Amino acid sequence: MRLVIVGDSTVCEYPQTRPDRGWGQFIAEHFDNVTVINLAAAGRSTKTFIAEGRWKKALQEKPDYILIQFGHNDSHAPDKPESTDAATTYKDYLRRYIDDSRAIGAIPILVTPMVRRTFDSGGKLIDALAPYADAMKDVANEKNAAVIDLHASSKALVEKLGPDASSKMANKKGDSTHFNERGARAMADLILKDLPAAEPNLGKYLKQP
Repeated sequence: MRLVIVGDSTVCEYPQTRPDRGWGQFIAEHFDNVTVINLAAAGRSTKTFIAEGRWKKALQEKPDYILIQFGHNDSHAPDKPESTDAATTYKDYLRRYIDDSRAIGAIPILVTPMVRRTFDSGGKLIDALAPYADAMKDVANEKNAAVIDLHASSKALVEKLGPDASSKMANKKGDSTHFNERGARAMADLILKDLPAAEPNLGKYLKQP
């Protein structure tokens, strides 16, 4: 069984010499008899991952399943090359990921983007990525594709922890997006908890906790 992961800096591999970690680095250890290939790359969006040929390489790995998480860079200002619009182009690109996956016999599993750990002065979470998470769920419903709502589960976790405790998941002080190992493992755990319901056949390969 082959599982490819595509996404951005919250997902990708980092060298041991850096404090950053992506959740894709901690998925393989939870599976039996599954080869995990993490092709996520920092700074990429649904648009630029395709434009740079990275999506083509992912498909060439001949995966059985593909975990797909984008949204953070898609949400950048409209004048940025990686930017997409949640209501239009972001959805169009997600449809392509689903269609291209199915065209090679792979099963796509969408993963909504986790929240940024940003709070207002009153300690309330600022949920700027909600439009992208909602758009991804809309496309999953439209295309009858599996989806893991990491946005919802990470929001619940971050709100429960609050500003101070959630900041301990950061790769460096003041970074509300990226993760250290603790944070990346927390995201991986949330994904794996919801995986069996989203895609039962892949869930069968998870090691028993």
